[in-house]
Amino acid sequence: MRLHQQTDAMETISNLDNLAKLVSYSFMDTLNADPDATSTGADHLPRQVFSGHYVPVSPTPLENPEYVAHSRNLFRELGFADSLAESADFMRVFSGNLANVPEPMRKVGWACGYALSIYGTEYTQQCPFQTGNGYGDGRAISVLEAVINGHRWEMQLKGGGRTPYCRGADGRAVLRSSVREFLAQENMHALGVPTSRSLSLYVSKTEKVRRPWYSEGSRSKDPDTIILEPAAISTRVAPSFIRVGQIELFGRRARKNEHPQAMEELEQIVLHLIDREYGDVIDQNLSTPEKVLMLAREYQNRFTSLIANWIRVGYCQGNFNSDNCAAGGFTLDYGPFGFCEMFDPYYQPWTGGGKHFAFLNQPVAAEKNFQMFCIALRPLLTSHQDSLRQLDEIKSSFASVMQVQMEKMWAAKLGLDTFNEELFSELVSLMMQTSVDYTIFFRELSLVPDDIGPLKKSFYQNPTYNLDLERINNHWAEWLTKWKALIVKANTTDTHPFSHDELSSNMKLVNPKYSLREWLVVPAYQQAKEGNYSLIRKLQEVMTNPYDEQSKEVEEKFYRLKPPAFFEVGGLSYYSCSS
Repeated sequence: MRLHQQTDAMETISNLDNLAKLVSYSFMDTLNADPDATSTGADHLPRQVFSGHYVPVSPTPLENPEYVAHSRNLFRELGFADSLAESADFMRVFSGNLANVPEPMRKVGWACGYALSIYGTEYTQQCPFQTGNGYGDGRAISVLEAVINGHRWEMQLKGGGRTPYCRGADGRAVLRSSVREFLAQENMHALGVPTSRSLSLYVSKTEKVRRPWYSEGSRSKDPDTIILEPAAISTRVAPSFIRVGQIELFGRRARKNEHPQAMEELEQIVLHLIDREYGDVIDQNLSTPEKVLMLAREYQNRFTSLIANWIRVGYCQGNFNSDNCAAGGFTLDYGPFGFCEMFDPYYQPWTGGGKHFAFLNQPVAAEKNFQMFCIALRPLLTSHQDSLRQLDEIKSSFASVMQVQMEKMWAAKLGLDTFNEELFSELVSLMMQTSVDYTIFFRELSLVPDDIGPLKKSFYQNPTYNLDLERINNHWAEWLTKWKALIVKANTTDTHPFSHDELSSNMKLVNPKYSLREWLVVPAYQQAKEGNYSLIRKLQEVMTNPYDEQSKEVEEKFYRLKPPAFFEVGGLSYYSCSS
């Protein structure tokens, strides 16, 4: 049965009773619960989960919740009244209290297990039991699905309390990381990058949790102190939260025949993924092998496009394990992420990530995750040798498809119709020699300047540049001359002469003016800790219009180079964790 049913004309959802009419729990209703789980959801201690697609779990309500923010854009898309975010009933549910929800909403949510692979290597020893049966949603609990205006949305509490996968932790998220994720999801959506979305953010006025963190101004790579931080719950929204790691878990169980229903459960989760995320492009009447092959192709297309978009806007995932990959092909996890400021191909905000997850290495890391996805699908094709061969061909074609997407993206950033490798290589070399700000450089280039003057707004004070100023400036001038000759040629036809303004407008649609710089976010969550949410809301306003020319005041505050004092500062330039 198709999981996306068209609803009647959407009415404004102004209370929980309105929302309750739209709920539809496809994941719990069509897939298998862990047979060892409780029906009440009282399942909050670490344990092994051997089978089933989910564990029913009741969230742990946040003590004395207070409204921080909600996404006005997403509320408008969903038909939610803005007043709903601060209403007592809505705030109660989305801060983890399902006790009094109106029927047919349910008083129990669900958490899922998944596997872990890092850069194409499967790991099982990272769970407390060293078996791989204890790894999954440790503090993320989905609380409902709703079909709204023909689209299915899953709503998940981040920081909703312990689950069987909590690995001994407290199941909470802190305000700091919740603010970062809340802002980043809506910023990425506004940038045109597929992503999970932010619905709401609430903080406890009384509940605090202990976390390792960095002392003020610390340049330590690892946290050097323990602090008390306010607990918070953000609600993130997506068509589903099925991860590559989830498919891997069921693929591993089927491959190793870990229980009698292992193969059936793999097929169920894969077909459910197709219905949830690919129902508009994969015919439900096809056979399972046909569906699996189409899934692999479609996911490859989405995934390669996603990674090219990440690099287009300067985003680095940081921790790019397979469990942080949405199988629907969008950005899922906002842990130790960051936006590249001073250009560095090896930019990496996570101290534990290594170069393999660095900024311009993300295409190769994505290929590793895609390979694990294909390996997980193989048990469904074991009796279809031709289908297995086709799956292997799809798997091996990832690098070439990724290269096409990357070249298309770089050409667009440079205002060209086709990628020019020589021009691009020279540019990367100059960007590194000069230490340019990634976002500001490409935005200033979008003005199609006559000389390098405007580009200098993006130059950090680099000793090499200062010592060899004349030579590097001459190289920039030469590069600019080559580039302008190519863009005039690329944007001129017999019937359409070159238009400076038209090209500039098109380039500005590709190259954002504003990115979510960590040194702007830090004071926002520091003020929020004291109950002042004004900077969060200001950042939300600016970062949901990242391509727009905004006021002079906004430009002076948000469109500028990273101050020297903020480089190499723990918790600002890099993280060992996010929590």
